[in-house]
Amino acid sequence: MSEQKNLSRIAGSSLADGLKQTLEKEIASGALEPGKRLDEKEIAARFDVSRTPVREAFRLLAADGLVDLNGRQGVMVRALTVNSLLEMFQVMAELEGLCARLAARRITPEQLVRLRQLHQQMADHGESISPAAFYELNLQFHEAIYAIARNAFLEEETRALRNRVGVYRRRVTFHPGRVSKTLAEHGAIVDAIAKNDADAAHDAMRKHLTLLGDDLVDFIAGFS
Repeated sequence: MSEQKNLSRIAGSSLADGLKQTLEKEIASGALEPGKRLDEKEIAARFDVSRTPVREAFRLLAADGLVDLNGRQGVMVRALTVNSLLEMFQVMAELEGLCARLAARRITPEQLVRLRQLHQQMADHGESISPAAFYELNLQFHEAIYAIARNAFLEEETRALRNRVGVYRRRVTFHPGRVSKTLAEHGAIVDAIAKNDADAAHDAMRKHLTLLGDDLVDFIAGFS
């Protein structure tokens, strides 16, 4: 069955917007890996659309830094250099740190219950959960904090950068011992937010995202 109907359910002002969002998710998840060539004709057939919205979707993805338009060589999913990754993770740490800071100031009792539930779901599974499943729960945890911060612009910018580094960030989850580290780091974030300690929440989230020392070395080696 064609995937075109799925596009119609994606929020957006046009078919190209919906197609862009779908491809963006596939890039962030690693389904479309860095360096992969995107074939315009193939994607048009896959979604049962003309090539015009596909070309527009490629243009939108390029504007967001997710693909490179290489003329006759075609469209390629952008592969980030080590230096670019380090710079993006530095910015990501600050953006998510600000989300956590605002969340600590603005969280409601109901939102705190939900945040604790998400953390507990991950803790209940521990190392027994598959990396892919754990990553999805991890994504929900961070998305919850974006929403609790109640700053639409910050949420939009944080999510946009997260999508650019998503496939690389996902790989970190696959490294041995990373699940237990993440649980401990998430616990510190939840505790700080629950105490409405904005500084501690910011610092805990920033530490979680910084990827220093052995974790950073393992992360880069695991993707190279």
